[in-house]
Amino acid sequence: MFLLDGGILLGTYFGVRLIEKYRKSGKNSKNKVSSKKSSQPMISDKQNLPGPTEKQFNHYLKLSTVSVGVAATRQFFLPSLGLFNAVLFTYIAFPMLRESEKSLLQNRKINGYVLETLLTVLALSQGQYFAAAMVLWSYYLGHKILAKTEDHSKKTLTAVFAQQPNFVWVLKDGVEIEVPLSKLKINDIVVVNTGEVVPIDGTIVKGIALIDQRALTGESQPADKGMGDTIFASTLLISGRIFVKVEKTGQDTTVAKIGQFLAQSAYFKTNLQSKGEELADKTVNPILGLGLLTLPWVGPYGMAAVLYCSFGNVIRVLSSLGTLNFLTVAARQGILVKDGRAIEYLNEVDTVLFDKTGTLTKEEPEIGQVIVCDNQYQADEVLQYAAAAERKLAHPIARAILKKASRSNLILPDIGDAQYQMGYGITVILKNQVIRVGSLRFMTMENIVIPQSLDALLTKTHDEGHSLVMVAIDDRLIGAIELQASVRPEIKSIVAGLRRRGIKHLAIVSGDHQQPTQKLAETLGMDDYFYEILPEQKAEIIEKLQQQGRKVCFVGDGINDAIALKKANVSVSLNGATTIATDMAQVVLMNGTLSHLCDLFDISRDLNKNLHYSLLTTVMSSVVNLSGIFLFHFGLLSVVLVANTATAIGVSNAMSPLLKLEKPNKKR
Repeated sequence: MFLLDGGILLGTYFGVRLIEKYRKSGKNSKNKVSSKKSSQPMISDKQNLPGPTEKQFNHYLKLSTVSVGVAATRQFFLPSLGLFNAVLFTYIAFPMLRESEKSLLQNRKINGYVLETLLTVLALSQGQYFAAAMVLWSYYLGHKILAKTEDHSKKTLTAVFAQQPNFVWVLKDGVEIEVPLSKLKINDIVVVNTGEVVPIDGTIVKGIALIDQRALTGESQPADKGMGDTIFASTLLISGRIFVKVEKTGQDTTVAKIGQFLAQSAYFKTNLQSKGEELADKTVNPILGLGLLTLPWVGPYGMAAVLYCSFGNVIRVLSSLGTLNFLTVAARQGILVKDGRAIEYLNEVDTVLFDKTGTLTKEEPEIGQVIVCDNQYQADEVLQYAAAAERKLAHPIARAILKKASRSNLILPDIGDAQYQMGYGITVILKNQVIRVGSLRFMTMENIVIPQSLDALLTKTHDEGHSLVMVAIDDRLIGAIELQASVRPEIKSIVAGLRRRGIKHLAIVSGDHQQPTQKLAETLGMDDYFYEILPEQKAEIIEKLQQQGRKVCFVGDGINDAIALKKANVSVSLNGATTIATDMAQVVLMNGTLSHLCDLFDISRDLNKNLHYSLLTTVMSSVVNLSGIFLFHFGLLSVVLVANTATAIGVSNAMSPLLKLEKPNKKR
């Protein structure tokens, strides 16, 4: 009777597989005949079907739970349930049998699936129905939890992009229509208006505009763009209206790349996970051999128990579960991990290099001193005229001047007329006076005389990495406003936090002059600084540090950081940076600041601890079971209970990262 259950299981499976093979061969022969008769292209019956979903695993888990109850009732109370139990068990076991077949025939190796199948057949053949049902129940519970976590992680990662632009305006037959960004095609004409972020890379075919290219250059100085000029995504249209021809689509679009990044994030394997799986695979043959060798000593019941001591599938589930949960934690904190291996490598990083402009400093400068060049005016008047001229502009310099005027409680007069000299400055009319606000070059072009008293100040300002905005009334310069780089407020706490986390070397890499770079490095407590560095030299600096045995994390946000981001052991960029920078970086801080950089290192450390604990728990349960079999004559049911208890502990450990997400919600 016992052998009958195993025979039903294997006989039914082999019969179904033979029928499937016969039907498939019949379809293939029909397709060959049809292809000879018709020149129309055929749709291949070979498809990359997705693996079981959370819903499917949930279905099998429910049935396996019922099977556990039926098997226990049959084994201990009501043997007449035998046929129903056998049919139900056969249906539930099919997915595991398919995995075993795949391992043996396609991969040509014996793994955990094969051992579990052999174990199940042995258990059924020995009348251990309850133990066999528990084996399947554990199998589906683990995979159901893993499928649920994978689905949740993908949804969480996708939600990170909820604030990204998804629609653009396209010109078709003279009419502007709104279409999804993902539907753009090469040569489509995208319309971009004042105040909008350019959504794609392309060429301007009509219109002129003032563009804030900070995302590309790291500098706040706007640039004028016109017909024939190339324009890039993530730049901001300050003023004007342009028509841009799309040059990239398909797999080159941002949307397609985001999809690739999410796939990488959701399914990567850490080195520790790979080592655990490798260890598990290496123990399969010894476990099988040990079971066969000890058969005369411990009998068939003991042999089945020995086979259950393999932990390959358990470590796969626990490692993946823990890793995916940590990715969820990262995503909830606004950290997009595009290459999951970066989290693991961060645990080895001892050196962090920061790009200066746009990374350590904010896009919007701060107002320094206001210089008066004409005794008829005061500093507040110089600032007032500049703010009045800039009040309708949206670039970072205008915002800084307006913010300073607001803090000084200045009342701004209405402007009658305005003329924009794109990239240089602005000319406005106020009460029959011509007010000009702009760069030194702009004033020179307008034939405004620069007093010699400003020469020394101009030199000093340049050496310190600052700049001056000139203010003139009619044809006379009345003053200047100093613009200073604004250091991100979170930087000092981030530097201190990195020190506490064991980072030994912190440095700034900048294309700026020595004096401002040195001053910032000293202010922030950096160990070193590099100034007047070209883009390719940033990568050379990283390579030299790596040759010294250092593990380098590079944090940057500009197109000139792309080579360095590629060269570093771990690369981090900020949301809002150039498309190339965020494409190259393994990690993107989605809130556009460095505030979560230390959190990223914490996630790396906690993930490493979590995976080690899961591996230790799994291996120890196998050691305990093997010892119990040979010393205390554990049977299959005892081994299953010990292993499932250890698995439950491992699942609790793997799920522990999510507790960090619950605590803040409770505080609210």
